Amino acid sequence: MTAWIRFRHDGKTGFGTLSLQGGISVHDGEMFGIATPNGQMLALRDVELLPPAAPSKIIALWNNFHALAAKLSQPEPPEPLYLLKAPTTVAAPGAVVRRPASYDGKTTYEGELGIVIGKTCSAVSVGAADDFIFGYTCVNDITANDILNRDPTFAQWARAKGIDGYGPFGPVIVTDLDPARLVVRTILNGVERQNYPISDMIFSAQQLVSMISHDMMLLPGDLICCGTSIGVGVMKEPVNTVTVAIDGIGELTNEFRQ
Repeated sequence: MTAWIRFRHDGKTGFGTLSLQGGISVHDGEMFGIATPNGQMLALRDVELLPPAAPSKIIALWNNFHALAAKLSQPEPPEPLYLLKAPTTVAAPGAVVRRPASYDGKTTYEGELGIVIGKTCSAVSVGAADDFIFGYTCVNDITANDILNRDPTFAQWARAKGIDGYGPFGPVIVTDLDPARLVVRTILNGVERQNYPISDMIFSAQQLVSMISHDMMLLPGDLICCGTSIGVGVMKEPVNTVTVAIDGIGELTNEFRQ
């Protein structure tokens, strides 16, 4: 497994891999192309962490866990149900996410596994999907709930999930990982609110990549948010600390301020 990271140092954007000692081995080239270590090492404390990729599009799943479908008494879908989040929803690990002045309703956290695409991907088979997956990351798919069904004639998924900063992910992308063995935990203000296995997904990571790639071309750096399970909740405090933790990947922590 390799953990890839993006950062800003001395005003320049760079990328590299985390070393066993916790530093960054800086690379030249392209993360999703040919990347070569250049011999420079940086301490994490000396850099500003950036989102580990700059996706051209963010695809977010709905109703992709058996347990949540059962709790909501929703039928399990025969094919993935998804929406697109704006690239401007991306927020870095450690960033402060603010509710916009134009919205005063409830906002929820959703801890999720993210799939990061590594190669241009179109109409690939399930069996070939792993060849196009660069790695996996942690996602908080933040949602402005009161917007979602405010208009009874039109469910506003894109708007409810498309507010600036409402898509933090990171801090790293980990390669050569079996996602079916992972567990997602979400901790809100020090209290664990979600703890669920990725093995409970209705559509596996490979199925998602394959089926979505038959609808639209996926590009290097694109992010697929695999959906969430039981335990989604409202962030009620004026300042909320949310951590999405996936053993084998790491911990994504952000503040949400009302």
